[in-house]
Amino acid sequence: MSSLRNALPRRAHKERAQPSSRKKLGPLEKHKDYVVRAQAFHKKEETIRKLKEKAAFKNPDEFYFKMINTKLVNGVHMPESQANKYSEEELMLMKTQDIGYIMQKIQSEKKKIEKLTSVLHSTDNQPSNKHVRFAEDRDEAKEILEQISRKESMPTIDIPYRIKKKTSVSYKELEERKNRLKGLEKLYEDMALKKELQKKGKKRKLREDEIVSPTSKPVYKWRQERKR
Repeated sequence: MSSLRNALPRRAHKERAQPSSRKKLGPLEKHKDYVVRAQAFHKKEETIRKLKEKAAFKNPDEFYFKMINTKLVNGVHMPESQANKYSEEELMLMKTQDIGYIMQKIQSEKKKIEKLTSVLHSTDNQPSNKHVRFAEDRDEAKEILEQISRKESMPTIDIPYRIKKKTSVSYKELEERKNRLKGLEKLYEDMALKKELQKKGKKRKLREDEIVSPTSKPVYKWRQERKR
């Protein structure tokens, strides 16, 4: 009986729309919109209740070390900077290790690029079978030309799609590795410059008219010091 009742057509009950006199107030809130709004309201209400309860039962003599290891910045407790945690010698050592790692990655990328380039070069440049032929007279030369024309008219062997796709992927990988190598070399130069600038000694940045070879990168000059 229930299956028969479900098979009969029923009237579709639609939710009431916003009356024309209240169109300026926007669409009428539906039940699902009310549920979302109510859940958000009760969640905020519960959070405020827990915070009030926590503040009410707080021990005025409570102490923890972050009270003295943080400072108030714009009303927010921020941890103190750890920039001076290490000495200058330790910072230089860490930067040297970072530069060594970058140099190792550069060498690795160069080897991979050389290997990939050699493989693609050998694939593209197939050995040619061209050689010079000599004829004794005109008839022999004519016969040789006919043989060559017959060979050239023969259908060439098509390269399989699988090999073409693999070659295109290899070329794309080669281009990505070259771009990665350029980025690593630029990063190495910047890190090396920062390391040199941290060394002792007076230095100044040269103006554009003082630079012999124009470059987009900053150029520094160190003051000569007498070594004992």
